[in-house]
This record gives sequence, C-alpha cells and structure tokens, in this order.
Amino acid sequence: MEKSEIKNLLILSILAGKIMLRNGAETYRVEDTITRICKSRNIDFVETFVTPTGIFLSVEHNDELFSYIKRINSISIDLHKIEKVNDFSRKFVSTNMSISEGIKTLTLIDKLDPYKNTLRYLFGGLAGSFFTLMFDGNLFDFIASFITSTSLVILLDFIKKLPLTFFLSNVIGGIFVTLFSVILYSFNIGNNINNVIIGSLMLLVPGVAITNAIRDSISGDFVSGISRAVEATIIALAIALGVGVTLRMVINTFGDIDSIRSAINALF
Repeated sequence: MEKSEIKNLLILSILAGKIMLRNGAETYRVEDTITRICKSRNIDFVETFVTPTGIFLSVEHNDELFSYIKRINSISIDLHKIEKVNDFSRKFVSTNMSISEGIKTLTLIDKLDPYKNTLRYLFGGLAGSFFTLMFDGNLFDFIASFITSTSLVILLDFIKKLPLTFFLSNVIGGIFVTLFSVILYSFNIGNNINNVIIGSLMLLVPGVAITNAIRDSISGDFVSGISRAVEATIIALAIALGVGVTLRMVINTFGDIDSIRSAINALF
C-alpha cells in the first residue's frame, strides 16, 4: 500500500471509532473495530488506545510508522449508529470495498438523522411514566409523569444546542422535573409527587455510562472504566443537586407542598 492509502485507511478507522465512541459504544468494541479494519488491508502491526475522550492509533507498514490522534468532545447515545458501523466493519473486512467508498459510507452513517421528534417525545414520556408505575404510582401519577417526562425530553433537546457542560445540563434537568412536578401536583395532577419526580428523573439516570464502566473494567480497560464511573457519579450528583435544592427552596418558601395544593384548590 502507498502512503496515501495508509493515511486514508487511518482516517477511515478513526472515523468508524469516532462514530461508535460518540454514540455510547464500549471502549473494547471501538478498539476491536479499528484493529480489524486496519488488519483487513494487510497491516500487521496495529496498536490502538481508546479512552472516552480520545482515540490513539498507530500502524507500521514497510518499516514506516503512521500515527493518528482524534479528540472526542461530546458523547451521546445512539445505538442505531453503532449497529450501522458494526455492519459496515464486517462488510469492509470481508469484501474488497475501497477505502474511499468506506469513508463515504461512514460519513453517511455519521449524518444519519435521529428518530423523529414526535416519536422521541412520545416514547420519552412513556418511559418516564411507566417507571412511575414501577415505583407504585397510580394512573394519575402516570399521567403527571408522562407530561413531565415529555417536557423534559423537549427541554434536553434545547439544552443540547447551548454551550453547557453535562453537569449543568443534568442540574437544570433535575430542577425542571422537580418544579414541573410540583406545579402539576398543585393542580391535582398526580397523587404522589415522589413517584412522579423519581419516574421522570429516570430519563436522566446514566444507565449506559454505568454499564459501560462495568464492562470496560471487566475487559481490563481500567482508565476508561474509571472515567465512565466518574462520569456516572457526577451525573448522579448533578441530578441530586438539582432536585434537592429545588425541593428545599419550595419548602422554605411555601412551608409544605400540600399547602400549595390546598391554596390552589381554595382559589378554584
């Protein structure tokens, strides 16, 4: 292979790894995909090191060393894109697909639109409301949690467009869920405010980060495992901070949440 081909192969491999890592893939899966793609084009020496915030790739061909580093700035969850890259890597390894064609295919995968907003809002609301039922909520709590969860998904879409850290985003999410639940409860929408808040907050819980932290640690990727565990802990603290501070301010201001409900009932 010529130098230009090797460089393009590195770009292809890094692009595949970037898409997977940015959308919630485990570290070992990203490393394995990059290694397989490089070795499929007769490159014997391949070393890759992946962390949640960066990809380091080095290959050797004809006694020449080529390296590539890619910084990963943001991580979201899109398992559909991970599946698409997995399918692509299998096809690329088992066929004679050209590198340029592979780059075009990965670029299209990276630009795939997420599910339609209406679908996401609907199932986001259903997810939070069914969690409320799991926590022993009733039909009225289900309705309140559905409204709160749907509104939370809409808010998170707006927050993603702002230059905010994931810590502040989750603090704002916790504050919003608490205030919105208190407002609905005050207007007799929902019987148990605790169930409504907890069910709606499940949309913010870092389940994928916790799972990946465990899987990376089991696989021996302790740097990534610890990083993801710290990320999950910070998110949990941010949610707790948002909910706790908001509840304390409401109680300090009005004395009791039930008193707000009684006052509104008296007015209407």
